[in-house]
Amino acid sequence: MTNKTTYDVHPPEPRWTHVALRVNDIDKTIDWYTTNTPMSLITRREDEMGYAAWLGHTDNPDSPFLLVLSQFFPDKDPFAGAPHTVLGPFAHLGIELPSLEAIQEAEKKLAESGSVALPLTEMPPPVGWVFMAKDPDGNTLEFSFDQGVYSTFQELAKKGSTSEDETS
Repeated sequence: MTNKTTYDVHPPEPRWTHVALRVNDIDKTIDWYTTNTPMSLITRREDEMGYAAWLGHTDNPDSPFLLVLSQFFPDKDPFAGAPHTVLGPFAHLGIELPSLEAIQEAEKKLAESGSVALPLTEMPPPVGWVFMAKDPDGNTLEFSFDQGVYSTFQELAKKGSTSEDETS
């Protein structure tokens, strides 16, 4: 092991940076996510192990969070003997939409493609409006409106604190 690094820039503190999914057809999965979610293709590559892609938002470089997709070549798959597990039925990735109309439109679009696994439902607070969809590999995504994740973080930013600060 060497002490040489590949990159010159590193986070100033430990950061949660990504969730990774093993996929069967990276092109199909990239297309599904970039068509049905607000994520964009950040980068993709191929190496001796297979294909990889990073999907995410380009508007927050100080706190990036990515969906990493990996499709391994059959003879290079380090997990070849393991089952190809997926997120679901409750385990999921979550996307919060800005309006009731936006979530209704997203559900309609995904229903037309046969991806909806749980129809749009109003749940008690703090959950709000949600529907679940399946990606091409069967992973579950929750689309929500009025769930409060964004709102809670905006309030914390205004206060300049977190619940950890308040309990210390």
